[in-house]
Order: sequence, then structure tokens, then C-alpha cells
Amino acid sequence: MNGLRFDHIGLVIDDMAEGRAALEAMFGIDRWTPVFEDPIIDVYVQFGRTAEGPCYELIAPLGEASPVRTALKRGINILNHVAYLTADLDADAARLQQMGSMMAGPAKPAVAYGGARVQFWITPQRFMVELIEAPGHEHVYELKP
Repeated sequence: MNGLRFDHIGLVIDDMAEGRAALEAMFGIDRWTPVFEDPIIDVYVQFGRTAEGPCYELIAPLGEASPVRTALKRGINILNHVAYLTADLDADAARLQQMGSMMAGPAKPAVAYGGARVQFWITPQRFMVELIEAPGHEHVYELKP
């Protein structure tokens, strides 16, 4: 899958403040984006990192029908997905499908990416991949005081 660029690791949490505090204590995360409320996907998300480390996305349920509630109730898929930016979501999705991956749902616009389409796939190895049609996207972080 040429042209994909790693963006983040998604972690499902119950409470944004608690999740943020845990990552700060464990990994020294010291810069965060604002919290994004995404009613289309029914989640809150926030991205954090250190200067040299990977980006983590915290994902908390927005409403009772949020797709992450099942993960929280069952204690599964907490380390939820790896995400990649793509210039052509449809072409990369077709490649994932040809390689035996299953679509977890239709592409939807994501608030955290300015309305760019995102889509989740389950690979034959049973991990989830998020494709984000925002090839030049850069998260904007604020350094924690």
C-alpha cells in the first residue's frame, strides 16, 4: 500500500481526563490537541505525543450508542487501531479488501480531520486499521505547561 503515512495508535478510554493523565504519567506525553467532539462517529477524541514519540489518539464515548461502548464494557479492543493517512481512501480500501480485510463500516467524515473521510478495516491478522483521506494532515499540539 504505497503512499500511506502512519498517523496514530487509537486507545479506547472511558474518561478523557483520566486517559490523558495515565499517558502523561506512563509515557511522558507532554503535548495535546484540543478535544474533538464528533457526533457523526459518536466519540470524543484527543491526540497526544512527546516531541519524538508516536501519536496516541484517546477515544471516549460521546453518547450511549457510541461504537466504543462495547469495547469498554467487554474490556476488549482497548488498544483499538493503527491509523494511516492516504491520498486515495477508495484505492487503499480496495487493496485492503483484496488482501482479505473486512470493512468495519462505511467511510464517514471525521471532525478531527476537518471532515476528511475515515474508514475502519479488520485485517486477516485480526487487527483494525483506520484509513484517513487527509494526506498532508498535521495535528496541532499545545505543549503542556
